[in-house]
Amino acid sequence: QVQLVESGGGLVQAGGSLRLSCAASGRTFSSYPMGWFRQAPGKEREFVAAVNWSGGSTWYADSVKGRFTISRDNAKNTVYLQMNSLKPEDTAVYYCNAVQAGTMPKFSSWGQGTQVTVSS
Repeated sequence: QVQLVESGGGLVQAGGSLRLSCAASGRTFSSYPMGWFRQAPGKEREFVAAVNWSGGSTWYADSVKGRFTISRDNAKNTVYLQMNSLKPEDTAVYYCNAVQAGTMPKFSSWGQGTQVTVSS
């Protein structure tokens, strides 16, 4: 199993940008599609974005399409999420995980996540 550590969150005004990073341990990192998920207070965790093993294919939740960009660097065992034009509704704890069935998390254990707070 891959161990995951998220970072890069913070407090930003609406319209601002943040770049999240997810550092993964484990030799099999590059064989998994990887994704970002988020959980807002009082809500279920939801899919945000994913990237295939090579980085050549990406897909997004409708709510972030055109504003967020996911990428990966297999040499560094790291997945990124560039978030632009942030909105207050993007406020959540963001987590990364391997992805299966397109938008479902693969591993049952999660990292600590990174908090993103967008003020209006």
